[in-house]
Amino acid sequence: MIRALFPATFDPIHNGHIDIALRAAKLFDEVVVAVYELPQKSLLFPTPERVELVTRALKSEPKIKVSTYHELTVDYAKRIKAQVVVRGLRVFSDFEYEFRMALANRQLAPGIETVALITSKEHSFISSTTVREVASLNGDVGGMVPGFVKKALKRRLEEMRTSGEGEYEASPLRD
Repeated sequence: MIRALFPATFDPIHNGHIDIALRAAKLFDEVVVAVYELPQKSLLFPTPERVELVTRALKSEPKIKVSTYHELTVDYAKRIKAQVVVRGLRVFSDFEYEFRMALANRQLAPGIETVALITSKEHSFISSTTVREVASLNGDVGGMVPGFVKKALKRRLEEMRTSGEGEYEASPLRD
């Protein structure tokens, strides 16, 4: 049995993530979609809600399991006995980042392979950052995320505005 690990922060999960996870499920016996709990960036959604959204988005595929982790990705991969780390590539800049990460991971865990899946063309522009920024500026993210994620984004951004947390800091798409 080949177990693959698809790690990310999924803040929030979007159609590109879903596409990569479902395609990975066609290639491997089991895919563990792992929500990273401790990124070095600020998150819009807390971990339990990210897990809930990921679980809901991928519930139709029995070969996919959802979990969380808070350690080096390759350490988690070893712990769950995954032989492969799956990554998605959208644009050239992704390749450089993922290439360096794959080399570092190979140094740390030579027995774990990295497999990069090229995004489907209709998802090539989507990133979680883009989704958050468009949503924060009241843009329509309906073509980027499932409907329940769109609703969760609207609710979370409104919560932030009314609770005193402030607004999500969107910047690049304002220009």
